[in-house]
Amino acid sequence: MLAAATVLRRRVVPVVLLLLTFFLAACTPAPVNSPYAQGDEADNVLYTAFAQRSPKYLDPANSYSTDETPFTYSIYEPLYSYDYLARPYRLIPRTAVSIATPAYFDQNGGQLPEDAPGDQVAVSVYDIQIKPGIKFQPHPALAIDASGKPAYWPLAANELENKFGVDDFSQTGTRELNANDYVYAFRRLASPRIASPIYGVMAEHIVGLREYGEQLKNQDQAERSTLAPGAVRPWLDLRTTGFDGVQALGSHTLRIKVKGKYPQFKYWLAMTFTAPVPWEADRFYQQAGMAEHNLSLNTWPLGTGPYMLSESIPNRRHVLSRNPNFRGEPYPCEGEAGDAQAGLLHDCGKLTPFVDKVVFTLEKESVPLMGKFLQGYYDIPQVDRGDYGVAMRVAAGDSAEKASLYKDHGIQLRSSTEAQVSYLGFNWRDPIVGQGDTPEQQEKNRKLRQAIGIAFNWEQYVSIFQNDEAQVAYGPVPPGIPGYQALPEGLNRQIYTLDSGRAVRRPIEHARQLLKDAGYPDGRDAMTGRPLILHFDSAGGMGSSAMLDWMRRQLASINIQLEIRATDYNRFQDKMRSGSAQMFMWGWVADYPDAENFLFLLYGPNAKVGTGGENASNYQNPEFDRLFEQMRFLDDGPQKEALVHKMVAIVQHDAPWLFGYFPKSGGAYQAWVGNAKPTQMVRNTLQFYRIDPILRAKKIKEWNPPYWWPLWLLAAFCLAGAGLAWRTAKRKDRATALAHHDSARRP
Repeated sequence: MLAAATVLRRRVVPVVLLLLTFFLAACTPAPVNSPYAQGDEADNVLYTAFAQRSPKYLDPANSYSTDETPFTYSIYEPLYSYDYLARPYRLIPRTAVSIATPAYFDQNGGQLPEDAPGDQVAVSVYDIQIKPGIKFQPHPALAIDASGKPAYWPLAANELENKFGVDDFSQTGTRELNANDYVYAFRRLASPRIASPIYGVMAEHIVGLREYGEQLKNQDQAERSTLAPGAVRPWLDLRTTGFDGVQALGSHTLRIKVKGKYPQFKYWLAMTFTAPVPWEADRFYQQAGMAEHNLSLNTWPLGTGPYMLSESIPNRRHVLSRNPNFRGEPYPCEGEAGDAQAGLLHDCGKLTPFVDKVVFTLEKESVPLMGKFLQGYYDIPQVDRGDYGVAMRVAAGDSAEKASLYKDHGIQLRSSTEAQVSYLGFNWRDPIVGQGDTPEQQEKNRKLRQAIGIAFNWEQYVSIFQNDEAQVAYGPVPPGIPGYQALPEGLNRQIYTLDSGRAVRRPIEHARQLLKDAGYPDGRDAMTGRPLILHFDSAGGMGSSAMLDWMRRQLASINIQLEIRATDYNRFQDKMRSGSAQMFMWGWVADYPDAENFLFLLYGPNAKVGTGGENASNYQNPEFDRLFEQMRFLDDGPQKEALVHKMVAIVQHDAPWLFGYFPKSGGAYQAWVGNAKPTQMVRNTLQFYRIDPILRAKKIKEWNPPYWWPLWLLAAFCLAGAGLAWRTAKRKDRATALAHHDSARRP
C-alpha cells in the first residue's frame, strides 16, 4: 500500500503544475471585453455595434429604417448621392454620368423652354446617362455554368439543403450594370408582392406608375385564383410588362417621366428606393424554399456599391466586406470651412473605400457598449446614430474627469446641426392664438403670438433640455439647406435685436407692451378682466414634466396662465386632425435638402385639417402660398433663394410657429478613425472612413494592461494549500509508521 504522502504527491503535483501552466499562459491574456479575436485589432477593419435587432429590410424597395441605412447605402448605388463634405448639401452623380437637366413638355407634347412657368409643364423628362463598366458584386444569382445557363435556376428542393446564406453557394458571378436594372427596380416599387412604403409617393409623381401598380395587382390576384391550395406562387417576371414613365432607351440611358414640373424629384434619385435591382436576383430568391431558409434580398442583398454583405448571423454579427468588383470612387477635395484644418481633406482624390471590412456586433445595452468603446474595442459606437457623440459632449461638459478621459484617449467628438426642426405651433383656426376673423383681431392675435415668442426663451430651453446640443432657430429653414440665412440676414427681428453681431432677445417689457396692445394688459382681458388662459396639448401624458413646468414659468413672466392638456399620442393625433389643439410641439426631419421640404409645412393647401397634410398649424397666408407655388418649380439658384427669404420673412412676421431649434447630431470617433464627419443626410459614409490599425493596436494594449496580482495571489494560495496538504500527509505517514512499529513490538 502506497504511503499517503506518495499518493498525495501523485495527485497534488500535477494539479500544481496545471495551475502554474495556466498561470503562465495567463501572462498574455485575451481581452474578455473584445468583440473580436485577439490580434484582429491590427487588421484594416472598422468595428462598430448595432442595438436591439438585426436590420429587418435590406431590400431597397422595402428598407425605410435608419438602422438599415449603413448597409443599404454601402451595398446599393442610386443614380445620385450627396457630396460627403459639402455644406449646404450638394447633389452629385454616383452611377450617373451627371445630374440630368430635364426637358419640359406641355399637355400637347410640345417641348417648352427651360425657363417655362411651372404651371405650363405637363411632363418633365429626365434622360440619365449611366457610367459604363460598373459591375455587380459576386453573387450566386448571377452565376453561369459551363453551358452558359444560370447555375442556380431552377433549383430542386434538395439543392437548398444546408444553404442558409449566399456564402453556402460555391459559384458566383457578375455582370455589368445597365439601364434595365433601374427600370426593373422602379417596377418592383409597384409590385403587390413587395408592398414598398415609397410606392404611394412615387406614384404621385411618375407617369403611369399608379396604373401599372393596379395592373400588377390584378395580374397577381388572377394568378392566385388559379393556384392549388398550398402551391408556391410562380415568379412574377416584371420584364414582361412595363409602363411609359420609366424606360431604358439603351443599355446605358434611362428615361424617367415626371408629372408636371417637380425639381425636387432629383433628390429621390439619391435614395436607395431607386437603386438598381437585377432581375436575376428577383428570380433567384423567388424559388421554393428560399424564404424558409431566410434567403431573400432583405437578408442577402445584391448591389454595385463599395461593400457587400459577407457574413450575417441574425441578432449577433454582420460583416460588410470590400466588393472586389467595385470601381473605386475618389475622395472629395473640397469641403466647408474648417474641413481642411480638421484633416478631412488629406485623402483628396484617393480612391475609396479605405477600409477592407466593417464588422457590426450586437450590443443590447448602451453601458457595456460605451465601456468597450472607451477600451478601444469599438472604433465608432454606432454608425447610424448621432446621439452617442452628443451624450459624450454633454458628459464632458458636466464632468472634468470624463473630459480628461476623453481628451487623454484622443476621442473625436464632432457635431453638426442637422436638417430638421422642432417648433412650438399655434393652431391658425383658434380664435385666440390663431389668425383672427377680422383685420383688427388678426393684428391683435399676431401681437399676442409675438409676445409669447419673446417670453418663450428658446436659448434657455436649449441649454436646459438639449444640453446646448442644438441651434436656436430664427426661421423654419435649417443650416445646410440652400436658402438658409445666417446672422445678421437671417435674424427674426420680431423677437430679437442685433448687438455686435449677436442675436439678443427683446426685453420682457416689450412683450408686456405687445400683450397690452393685443387686448390683454397684465395678462387679463381688457373687456372682461378675466385672466388669459392658454392651453398646451401634450402627447404622452407628461402633464407634470420638468419641461412643461418650465413652459408655464415662461408664460407666467408676462402673466399668462398655461394649462396642460395631456393625452396619449393617439388622442393627440385626433386633436391635430380635427384642429382642436391650441398650442403644441412638433418637429420635422428632412427627406431631402431643399427648402421646399420645410416650407411646405406652412403651405395652406397642406393644412392638416381637411386635407390631412403636414401643415399642422393650419397656417393660411395667400402671399406665402403664392410665393411657395413659384418657388417649388424653380431650380436651385439665386432666384429660388430670394423667394425662400421672402417666405421666411412672412412667417417671421405672422409667427404661426415659435421656431424653436435645429437639433445637433454628434459623432464619437476613436483617434485612429480618419475622415470622420457627422451627418444624417449623407448615408454612404462607411466608404470614406479610414482606420489606422497600428495606432489602434497600440492604444488597446496601453489602455487595457493586464492585472497580474490576482494571478500571483491565486498561485500563492495554490502553493500554500499544496504545502499544507504535503505537511499534513507527512505527519499522517509518520503517525502511521510509528503505529506499525509499536504494533510490531507487542508480543
